[in-house]
Amino acid sequence: MLTLTPPPFGCSFCIMSDRGDPVADSQGGIGLRGGAIPGLPGLAAFRGSASDPASIPIVLAAPHGGRCYPSAVLSALRAPDSVLLRLEDRLVDHLAEAVALETGAPFLVAQAPRAMIDLNRAVEDLDWDMLANAPRGAAHRGHHFRPGSGMPAHAGHRARSGLGLVPRRLPGVGELWKGRLDYAELERRIAVIHQPYHAAVEALVERVAAQWGAVLLIDLHSMPPLPTIGGAAAQFVIGDRFGTACDGELVASLFSHLAAARRLVAHNRPYAGGFVLDRHARRSSGIHAVQIEIDRTAYLDSAMAERGPGFDSVVALLVAMVRQLADDVAALGRDRLRWRAAAE
Repeated sequence: MLTLTPPPFGCSFCIMSDRGDPVADSQGGIGLRGGAIPGLPGLAAFRGSASDPASIPIVLAAPHGGRCYPSAVLSALRAPDSVLLRLEDRLVDHLAEAVALETGAPFLVAQAPRAMIDLNRAVEDLDWDMLANAPRGAAHRGHHFRPGSGMPAHAGHRARSGLGLVPRRLPGVGELWKGRLDYAELERRIAVIHQPYHAAVEALVERVAAQWGAVLLIDLHSMPPLPTIGGAAAQFVIGDRFGTACDGELVASLFSHLAAARRLVAHNRPYAGGFVLDRHARRSSGIHAVQIEIDRTAYLDSAMAERGPGFDSVVALLVAMVRQLADDVAALGRDRLRWRAAAE
């Protein structure tokens, strides 16, 4: 049985089942849910829907759309609650779900907020100085820290900038938290949010790829307006990890579609894609992935908090894009399946 629960702070709605297994959603697909949010008993870390077999070879994901905040997280904030809007890809989960409803694409969206753990970061991309009660000099999941250093030897620039696995600071705001995060709590968040989410994405894309011969994972994000250059700024940024995550023909199709809609688009700068693409894209196996960043002013209101007048037009644009890409990916998949049959 599905029940609607009163939403936590900032959470528009939360769909839960009284069982832990998938449930049928209102569109006739299989409802997906998994993980947990510490401090919000019974609430899954992510949710989604998929049909079996998949009707198109596209998977939509929104790892930064979560906005279900436990009270302990809010009370630990040094900054006002309103700064959390800057961490969220506000309502991008609504975009993903609306597009999935129109196209039949499987989708997964986070309910756990980025403030707790960033699903687009590797677990190693961590600011060690923000942790309390961590074993000194200990290895973290097989990766060793430099003795006497505040950062792992391999820590990325995102952690150093304050936006690592757990965000620490924001420009113009400074430190986000009153104190350090307990190491045991970080381990818990990794175990019940980060790991289950990526396991679910992996299982979903592999199943769709096995059916169609190829799949495209579209990792949806939103961004603040970019600086104007020459009088205009890109409203969309397509990231493919500089060609390593996605077939060039699919990227070209994306650019062609946006150009036809008279939308300005940039490629890999300033956003080339993050851990989601590194973790899941495997072109040699027919698994392609792109990150799409959308200017928040294109679909939100002036406060960047609720749906704006452009929401429906962005959904329509993405729906047409997904349908075109589905045909392109299906063609790639047919070629792969023919090659596989010939090799056998």
